[in-house]
Amino acid sequence: QVQLVESGGGLVQPGGSLRLSCAASGFTFSSATMRWFRQAPGKERELVALVTRSGGTTNYSDSVKGRFTIFRDNAKNAVYLQMNSLKPEDTAVYYCNAFRFYNLGWGQGTQVNVSS
Repeated sequence: QVQLVESGGGLVQPGGSLRLSCAASGFTFSSATMRWFRQAPGKERELVALVTRSGGTTNYSDSVKGRFTIFRDNAKNAVYLQMNSLKPEDTAVYYCNAFRFYNLGWGQGTQVNVSS
């Protein structure tokens, strides 16, 4: 049974930083591409960042490029999203996702609020 558990969300001021974590279990973590999505109120869920199985390749949406960094630790079955220079428009629920040929599962999400 695939389990993805996000943590690290919270309230932060504009310009601040947060690090999200996602603990994975129930599948071969090192075989899956890991992705972070987010969904703001009234908007569709959007892909924010992904990291390939070995961690050698990452990709980011234009809206977060240069501010967010995705990385993984295959020994710990975990993926992270370091978010710097946060903006109010980054406010959303952030979801962890595992993908290998098809979606393996989603986490429950962690809320990030960027506000002064």
